[in-house]
Amino acid sequence: MDTRIDHHLSTNRPKGKVLGMGNALVDLIFHLESDQILQEFGLPKGSMTLIGQEKAREILDHFENKADAVITGGSASNTITAIATMGGECGFIGRTGKGDIYADFYTDYFKKHGIRTHFSQTDIQTGTAITLMSPDTERTFATYLGAAATLSEHDIKAEIFEGYDIFHIEGYMVQNHALMERAISSAKQKGLKISLDLASYNIVMEDREFIEKLLRQGVDIVFANEEEAFAFTGKHELEALCRLAEWVPTAIVKLGSRGSLIMSQGRLYHIEAEKVTKIDSNGAGDNYAAGFLYGLCCGLPLHRCGEIASMVATEAVKVTGPKLSEEQWASLLPRISEIRA
Repeated sequence: MDTRIDHHLSTNRPKGKVLGMGNALVDLIFHLESDQILQEFGLPKGSMTLIGQEKAREILDHFENKADAVITGGSASNTITAIATMGGECGFIGRTGKGDIYADFYTDYFKKHGIRTHFSQTDIQTGTAITLMSPDTERTFATYLGAAATLSEHDIKAEIFEGYDIFHIEGYMVQNHALMERAISSAKQKGLKISLDLASYNIVMEDREFIEKLLRQGVDIVFANEEEAFAFTGKHELEALCRLAEWVPTAIVKLGSRGSLIMSQGRLYHIEAEKVTKIDSNGAGDNYAAGFLYGLCCGLPLHRCGEIASMVATEAVKVTGPKLSEEQWASLLPRISEIRA
C-alpha cells in the first residue's frame, strides 16, 4: 500500500464505525462494442438482473471467459472498502462459497483492508456480477448470486452489531424481506443509524411497497440516483427528494455530472460535481455513499459530507470498475483531510 495512504490511515481515524451488509460478489467486467448483446440476453440497459448459473455460464461463454477485470464487488462491499481506505473502521456481513477461488479472493481482499468480516459460508459457489459496460459508460449487471442468495435472517446475530455506529445496506438485499427486517431491527436495538442505498430502479419498481415499509420503520439515510428516485416517488429531482425526506431524516438524490441534492430536517443542500471525462459509471454511487458516511463518522456537517462524497464519486468515474487506484487515493486523501480540518 502507498505510504501516503498508510500515513492517512494512522492519523485520520474517524470516531464512528460502519457495518455493511450486502451480496458478496466478484465483479467480472466486460466492455461492449455495442448494446446488441444486452438485447440478445434480455438485459435491460442500466439495470441489475438476477440470473441463474446456466445463463451466467452462457454469457461468460459468449465472451470466452475473458473478463477485462476481475475485482471484489457488491454495492455495499464497494462502499465499505472505500470507507476503510479513507481510514474508517468497518465490518461486513455476507456469505461466500466454502473455499472456492472467488471466496478466497474476496476474503483476502477484506483482510488486506483491515475490514472485520462477519461471513458465513456454504457449499454453493461464491456469487458473481457480470458487469457489461456500454460504449456510453452505462453499466448493466447480470448477477448470479450464488452463495450470497442463501444469506438469511438466521445468520443475523445481535452481537454482530456491537461496537458499530452506522449500518449500511445495499438495496439489492430488499428482495429478502425476512433478512432485511431482522437485520434492521437488530441494528436499531443496538442504537445504530440505518443507511439504505436503493441500488437499482428495477429493484425499486418490483419491491416498492416493502421499501416504503422499511423507510417508515427506521431507515435514517437513503441514497438514490435519479432513476431510482423516480421509480420510488414518480417525481423528478427536487420533488422526488422532498418525497423521500417525508419518510427518512436524511434523503440524498444523486444527479450524476450535475452533482447531488441532500435534504435533512427541512434544509436543502446542492452539492456541485467536478466536471471530468467519464470512463465508467460503475461504482460511482457506492463511492458517493462511502464519502458521505465517512464524513458522518467524522462528525462533519451534511454539506461537508456531500463534498467528500462528490469528490470520491468523481474519482470513481475516471477508472474502469468500482475501485479507485492507489494513485487516486494518494491524491484524494489529503483533500479529504483539508475538508475535515
